[in-house]
Amino acid sequence: MSLRIIKPGLLTSIQDLGRKGFQQHGVIVGGAMDGYSLRMANMLVGNDEGEAALEITLMGPTIKMEKDCLLSITGANLTPTIDNQAAPMWKPIYVREGSILRFEGCKSGCRAYLSVAGGYSIKEVMDSKSTYLRAGIGGYMGRALKAGDVLPSEPPKIIDGQKLKGSFSYPMWFVNEKEFMGARNPLIRFIIGSQYEHFTNDSKDRFEKDSYKVSNQSDRMGYRLSGPALELENNKELLSEAVTNGSIQVPPDGNPIILLADRQTTGGYPKIAQVITADLPMIAQVKPGESIQFSRVTLREAERLYLLKERQMKEWQASISLALKNWLLN
Repeated sequence: MSLRIIKPGLLTSIQDLGRKGFQQHGVIVGGAMDGYSLRMANMLVGNDEGEAALEITLMGPTIKMEKDCLLSITGANLTPTIDNQAAPMWKPIYVREGSILRFEGCKSGCRAYLSVAGGYSIKEVMDSKSTYLRAGIGGYMGRALKAGDVLPSEPPKIIDGQKLKGSFSYPMWFVNEKEFMGARNPLIRFIIGSQYEHFTNDSKDRFEKDSYKVSNQSDRMGYRLSGPALELENNKELLSEAVTNGSIQVPPDGNPIILLADRQTTGGYPKIAQVITADLPMIAQVKPGESIQFSRVTLREAERLYLLKERQMKEWQASISLALKNWLLN
């Protein structure tokens, strides 16, 4: 089974949950910007939740299905169609060989995820299929997809014997996208960063009360924000220290940078805040030009929100697994 890329879209790459365990060697984690949407896309087709999927940014690709396949599309609504008919999101779709999947335009969000049952037959590099674009490793030849690329995938046993009427078929049930997609101009929760107390009181107040716009110079490495400049009480040199997904650094110009999936492993700018894990997917769905606001929470609250989300994901996984098997057998 394989998918042929006819048009690649703005930026389409293969991503999983990241290349973990190699930061001490200077190798970034990378992986999907919106981990929850990727995990849900895999659940909907019966894959392990960490399997690789296509991460599609703003303008989606055109793809020909060269064999019958079971797929799902989650994350941003980029108006998917199959053979010029509207295709549903947040549910499994069984698609006939020769069908053409297109994305007609961005309605909401920034990044969509396309998963196929069985997963993509891509060689792992350091235990991950994720594409690290700057280093040219992982994914499909270490790069974003291009026209003419053919993505092989494992033949999924789960859809053997499925009968299909028309170009595609899907069940009545679906996952409620409101559980995963935040509102436009979202409120992002954070805990204080390592150098929070080094900033002026006015800066700390502005950081929480004012909104920040995502700059056009933002990418998978980080979101540059424009808004009220933040200032330190005393400017002084800092030793570089480890950074992670959601670390908010403040360079000398005072405009914060949210470090994201393709962040470096260490950083020397002062960190005013750390975005909580539960809210990282919301940032991934904010487009350049849109705004965000920040709200401080305690570490205990951040942990509670993370555990709550993980419990919900486990519940979804159990429910979807049962519903998917019933649909495919009937």
